[in-house]
Amino acid sequence: MNHHIRRTLPWLILGLLLLGLVLGVIRAVKARQALAPAAATVVSLVELAPTDLVKVQRQDMSRRIAISGTLKAVHTAQVKAKVAGELRSLEVREGEAVRAGQVLGRIDPTEYAARLRQALEQAASAQAQLDIAERTLANNRALADQGFISRNALETSMLNAAAARAAVQQAQAGVDLARKALDDTVLRAPIAGQVSMRSAQPGERVGVEARIVEIVDLSRLELEAAVRADEVVELRVGARARLRVDGLSESIEATVTRINPSTQAGTRAVPVYLAVQAHPALRHGMFATGHIEWASRQALAVPESAVRHDQGRSFVLVLHEGRIERRDVLVGESGSTADGQRIVEIRSGLSEDEQVLSASVGAVREGVRARLTALDPLQQR
Repeated sequence: MNHHIRRTLPWLILGLLLLGLVLGVIRAVKARQALAPAAATVVSLVELAPTDLVKVQRQDMSRRIAISGTLKAVHTAQVKAKVAGELRSLEVREGEAVRAGQVLGRIDPTEYAARLRQALEQAASAQAQLDIAERTLANNRALADQGFISRNALETSMLNAAAARAAVQQAQAGVDLARKALDDTVLRAPIAGQVSMRSAQPGERVGVEARIVEIVDLSRLELEAAVRADEVVELRVGARARLRVDGLSESIEATVTRINPSTQAGTRAVPVYLAVQAHPALRHGMFATGHIEWASRQALAVPESAVRHDQGRSFVLVLHEGRIERRDVLVGESGSTADGQRIVEIRSGLSEDEQVLSASVGAVREGVRARLTALDPLQQR
């Protein structure tokens, strides 16, 4: 008998342990079920402000290319010294307006005036020699016809006259060069515009090609911008752009006028040139940023920030019949509205006029009830 009890006792203990474990699991499940309604009540209702919702609607989408660069005058000129000498006068200063052909300054002409007189005297001497050679030739022709001189003597006279004629032409070329050098001592404005820089001062000796004055014509400005090769493919001359320039509160309009056929070495970007609308505050060398609008079309769209992503899939949260629903969507191209807001095309998954939760709402569980609240009067002001 005692032996039988000893054999069944371990099984009895094991059974009691299993029974206690099962009872413990049952109590834990009941406790969780008791807490579930309380937790559900915490997130069962979400209050939304009108600013938390975005209406799905058709919008004008513009594809934009961001650009930046420095404004440059289409017409600029460097007035340089064409002859060496002392700068006698310089009559314009930075900021002054000048006319095309206006005298800006003078280089000492003394040396070049003397060279012109020398060239004129050499030309006169050469002309006198030519006159003698031509008279000699005329006399020798008459003598040759009468048989008084040989044919060789006549040919010699002809050669002497030709040499004298060439000497006159050479002397006249020297006169032209001397006269041009004297004229080059007068510095004139090649274009109309404003003086942007003085690089020399009166009394200073300047060499040939020395910079004296820089002139900028502000009536026509352009922006050179580097655009990526993949963006420039569909860009066309005539595309409109808007620029923001440092120091100006309003934006400036611009138009694509030229597209470079080659890429820049190193960056592989393509230079694009834009004509900038005239504005009295614009200056040569100002920095500008902006965008080119090269395509515009209507599409069903929502703000780009309202589209959420999970495991490679795009979705939005929609307020539908008082509850939050998750909608998987197929997105298309991104773009911008007229006020610069980034939007994305919705190709499927949403209908026009549906209300989508904005990114400011954060994560919300699907199926949760939602209620729209009015704005506080203080927030409306």
